[in-house]
Amino acid sequence: MNKKLIALLLFAAPLIMNAQAAFDALNMSQTELRGTSRFMAMGGAYTAVGGDISSMNQNPGGIGIYRNSDLAATISLDFNSSKADGMNKLSNTRFNFNNVGYVGALKLDGDILKNFNWGFSYNRNQDFHRHYTGGWNGINSSITNYVAGLTTAGGWTESDLHATGSSDPYWNSNAPWISVLGFDSYWINPNQSAPGSFQGLMGAGTTGYAEYEIDEKGHADEYGVTLAGNCANIVYWGFGFGFFDLDYDGYMYYGESLNNAYVPNNENAEHIVNGRANYGLVNYLDTKGTGYNFKLGVIVKPVNEFRLGFAFHTPTYYDMRDLYSTISDYEYLPDNEAAFSDGAHCGDTWNEYHYRISTPWRFMGGIAGVIGKSAIVSADYEYTGYNTMRVKYDNGDEDISTTNDINDYFRAAHKISVGAEFKVSPNFALRAGYSYQTSPVNKEYEDGVANVNTVSTNPSYEFNRTTQYITAGFGYKYKSFYLDMAYVHQNRKSTFNSFPTVTYSDGTDFNNMADIDTNKDRVSLTLGFRF
Repeated sequence: MNKKLIALLLFAAPLIMNAQAAFDALNMSQTELRGTSRFMAMGGAYTAVGGDISSMNQNPGGIGIYRNSDLAATISLDFNSSKADGMNKLSNTRFNFNNVGYVGALKLDGDILKNFNWGFSYNRNQDFHRHYTGGWNGINSSITNYVAGLTTAGGWTESDLHATGSSDPYWNSNAPWISVLGFDSYWINPNQSAPGSFQGLMGAGTTGYAEYEIDEKGHADEYGVTLAGNCANIVYWGFGFGFFDLDYDGYMYYGESLNNAYVPNNENAEHIVNGRANYGLVNYLDTKGTGYNFKLGVIVKPVNEFRLGFAFHTPTYYDMRDLYSTISDYEYLPDNEAAFSDGAHCGDTWNEYHYRISTPWRFMGGIAGVIGKSAIVSADYEYTGYNTMRVKYDNGDEDISTTNDINDYFRAAHKISVGAEFKVSPNFALRAGYSYQTSPVNKEYEDGVANVNTVSTNPSYEFNRTTQYITAGFGYKYKSFYLDMAYVHQNRKSTFNSFPTVTYSDGTDFNNMADIDTNKDRVSLTLGFRF
């Protein structure tokens, strides 16, 4: 078996899409509780409240409530930390320019149309920064066995996986790249006792440990234009256009160290012998995207003490550009044999791939009660149909396999938010809120019972289980100026899977899964002027 170690120039063909693209689409589609300090302090329960710059990003009908113009900007200091099972917490501090917006109000005083308003806003919807590490001692499954099973089940042969003459299997074979990479790195080798199949490095008597590191950076920003109006001081309507800018950088490492492993005795891999194996896989991903969406919203106020609000957001239609590269390093030390080590490297060369994503559509409904001139109490419900996401090739054709994955893996997520504001005096108000969002992943995949199919060179995937916010803040108003501050605590519980489940011949399933606990504590300041 004469194999040539070649450069990997990845993410350049439709083979890479499928399941990994499904979870990438999920990651790029989620939002955080961000906006003005008043909006955040009330837990984002603003669908029926309105009258705030952040209304443009949630319910555009909310700016129909304005009678005067408003200009405001929000900054924040974020204290982020992430911790995997049994590992040390990794922390970082981030300064964010969260929000800036302007609302113009034109008084018409007609019998029906009382006001016509417009607004412009910038909002940071998501901050991707997160860093965590972890590992497992005494692992019962190996990424090499997963790749061996995937390759055998696909019916791929040695000729599909290694270079012959000038033939490059990464480009000239239909075999999954993870299979080609595993074969290139000696993770998988022909099973001598079962011709036509492959075996990984873990077998009876193999012991070892695994480690991983995830380092994410980037953001998703929205620039909005909103038009709104006031009909008879009862119905406040609005519609908006959002333009999005997304920038994500990810570093993903996974490695294993095995004793009594089933390793090749040399680079010709003529025999499989017991020995030690050390190997690691690094994936780099640089994603940039631009997109747009539309929003419709209305607030109905039949009496001054009670309001109903509804809003609908279309999917965000993204044009995406990915740069992707992979490095696999390995070292094998067969018993009583000379050690050999090398790797399949991408070097400094990145390859480019273009595709399209449409995020889920969102529906929001809310109620709010106004108690005299001293208090507001509000509650929101939000439905996000994550199973409606779609991935398309650059030419606009739908990637059917990824669509099927999305329908299998994901479900709608539900978010409940409540908020309250109490005016201690005409110039000073206290606020508090709470928000809780359910998992967007179907139960069988969330629990690791059903298997995820991956065809990329990064078989790991991660998803949120639950996200909750606890918020508080205050506001002070002096003539036309106002100052709002908020404290936001976000807790996100997620699951990291190093690779899909491995099923052994006796029917036993193993999967290296870890619970990730991410906390963000934010202090924000909004300065505004109404005129």
